[in-house]
Amino acid sequence: MLKTIIETTEFIHEKIGGKPDIGIVLGTGLGGLVSEIDITDELAYEDIPNFPVSTVESHSGKLLFGHLGGKKVVAMQGRFHYYEGYSMQQVTFPIRVMKMLGIQQLFISNAAGGLNPKFKQGDIMILDDHIDLFPANPLRGPNLDELGDRWVDMYEQYNPQMIQDAKILASELGIKVHTGVYCGVAGPNLETAAEYKYLRTIGGDAVGMSTIPEVIVARHMNIPVFAVSIITDMCTPETLKPVDIPEIIDTAAKAEPNMTKLIKELIAKS
Repeated sequence: MLKTIIETTEFIHEKIGGKPDIGIVLGTGLGGLVSEIDITDELAYEDIPNFPVSTVESHSGKLLFGHLGGKKVVAMQGRFHYYEGYSMQQVTFPIRVMKMLGIQQLFISNAAGGLNPKFKQGDIMILDDHIDLFPANPLRGPNLDELGDRWVDMYEQYNPQMIQDAKILASELGIKVHTGVYCGVAGPNLETAAEYKYLRTIGGDAVGMSTIPEVIVARHMNIPVFAVSIITDMCTPETLKPVDIPEIIDTAAKAEPNMTKLIKELIAKS
């Protein structure tokens, strides 16, 4: 895999030159941050050697390079999911490449279902912990010693200083935020009422189908991580109803401007 990562990194370097400071992963319905990036280069996933191609309709499938908040950034406009049929190594491959390109911090966004009854649709949750319920791990197999240790410590996997800075900035910007625990599941089906109850019982505040594999790989390479969820639908017994994917995407789009402000200011502060 290391040879493949190097090959892809060298291809990108030849195309764009320079080194990004910040990596960004944009989740479902959360592509509006792109309008804030002063884009200098973009590469379609299908044109990048060894890169998977996003099969999710709401994900654009481009790697963007430019400036945001005074920093050089590389942003994934569309991510990869385990439920698309990719291996965990493929899902997290772009994070490996971002590290080799030179990023010092990683910012991740996602759309998630709310498990905490104190939340409401459209709220923003900053991740301060997670529960990994995926059936596979991206670090399974031979360790890449050149990138990180075999035994990865997941203590404070979400950077405490970045969380604290984000909470202060949110208050200054008048943006309401929660902090909470994200449960990661394989998908693509949504959960049953009993499963939602179980996820809440074990300590989950929100549930989604991404993010955790990317965080594990980032921490393997010692990259500080900040992650945020937009609560696009409520999954508590009192609010449960048939899922409406267009409504979920619409909710994410409406809440996205506040997330964009927060991430932009946090990047500028970092």
